[in-house]
Amino acid sequence: MADKVLNVSGLTMDFGGLRAVDTVDLDVRQGEIVALIGPNGAGKTTFFNCITGIYPPTGGDVMVIPPGMEPQRLNGLKPNQITIRGMARTFQNIRLFPNMTALENVMVGRHCRTSAGVIGAIFRGPATRAEERETISISYKLLQKMGLKKHVNDLAKNLPYGAQRRLEIARALATDPFLLLLDEPAAGMNPQETTELDELITQIRDEDGISILLIEHDMKLVMSLSDRIFVVDFGRKIAEGIPQAIKDNPVVIKAYLGEEFEV
Repeated sequence: MADKVLNVSGLTMDFGGLRAVDTVDLDVRQGEIVALIGPNGAGKTTFFNCITGIYPPTGGDVMVIPPGMEPQRLNGLKPNQITIRGMARTFQNIRLFPNMTALENVMVGRHCRTSAGVIGAIFRGPATRAEERETISISYKLLQKMGLKKHVNDLAKNLPYGAQRRLEIARALATDPFLLLLDEPAAGMNPQETTELDELITQIRDEDGISILLIEHDMKLVMSLSDRIFVVDFGRKIAEGIPQAIKDNPVVIKAYLGEEFEV
């Protein structure tokens, strides 16, 4: 069995008197695609926000284990500090820089892996210029990988919707993650774009060795992609297992999938 790269234990998030996430355990193993599913309002995005530093969790532990390195506790770290440690994410609502080009958006993602400070930016010495060339090269290759080569100089706001989704993934990959979190990556996509996304996510895992945790409502995509699935309802984990076991689980069917669910 592959080593874990993410281990979340007892994660809890309270907003006043509301418990949005209730003692949830979840793990992701190296080279694995894991899905987190559940009805609207079940606490999925809140869970993502807790493990990526947007919300400080009320309780529990969030540990990442970068391949070949010691475990690191993420509780209390800011989002940028968590990104530096190798966990990157996209958002349910696209958060690109609309008036920057596709290339510039990816270059921004690369910023956490560059060392040039204010002085370097002002005086632009050889080291700074070399680093900038490397950033442009890496960003361009990521756009190629995402099928966005023709949009390299287009403003993000002018890209088709599906291309904007892929651009956000490219920007996340620019941070050099070992674990990629995707929050509803297929939202708003047509069937052709969803099929292409399925292939793209698998390619990222297979070619780059990046582990992936995704939230997704498209059950055909989830069942096709996932090695394991975690199901939450009202903030609590109600099931986990391989896709077939989740599909046949009566508790999951009652809470989420419905009696007529088929893939």
